[in-house]
Amino acid sequence: MTDPEDREQQAAVSRLLLYYLNAPIAEGCRLRGVLPAAGAVRIAVRAGEGEDAVTFLYEIPHDTVAPYYIPGILRTVLACTQLYSSGDISEAMGMTVIRLRPEEITADPESEQGQALTVLRALTDPGEDENPFLLGFLSLEHHRLRLYVQRPDQPGVIGVDIRLTTAPTALISSLPTLIEEDQYRHPSPNDPHCDLLVDLTNWQVN
Repeated sequence: MTDPEDREQQAAVSRLLLYYLNAPIAEGCRLRGVLPAAGAVRIAVRAGEGEDAVTFLYEIPHDTVAPYYIPGILRTVLACTQLYSSGDISEAMGMTVIRLRPEEITADPESEQGQALTVLRALTDPGEDENPFLLGFLSLEHHRLRLYVQRPDQPGVIGVDIRLTTAPTALISSLPTLIEEDQYRHPSPNDPHCDLLVDLTNWQVN
């Protein structure tokens, strides 16, 4: 694997799927690994229990889908019987390799917990331990998530409310700038864990 974009996508999928080491990715199915392949990522999934369990390698080409959609694609594939052509099936390391075509699969919607995890992971950079931006979070009703953040160059903790069902990548990447805009900032009389609130629940890309 020499293409920088392929390496970046492979690493992103690996980080994204770490959560599923502790929970089934679908009923009766558990993640066994994330493997690099030529131009694709291969996700090892163990289906069943005991001696009857079988491990499959689901191959997804890097250029067909963003990492964010891969868990939903896997849930769709694992939820019901799928038909594959012989050209999409091979073998590696004693496991059946199934090449998926994401453009033909409707991804199963992410759960609210999964959406929150995606947002929090995007805001957590291991390289920023000395000056962390994200300090905490609280799940709220109506698909909302409150993020507790702090700018390294300013005092005080800011509470940022976002709506998980409409939290695009653009919103996450724009957070450091949006929290400075007066139109979104409000006092925080009911939350002692932050100095002010920023309401982005109705934010939209212009």
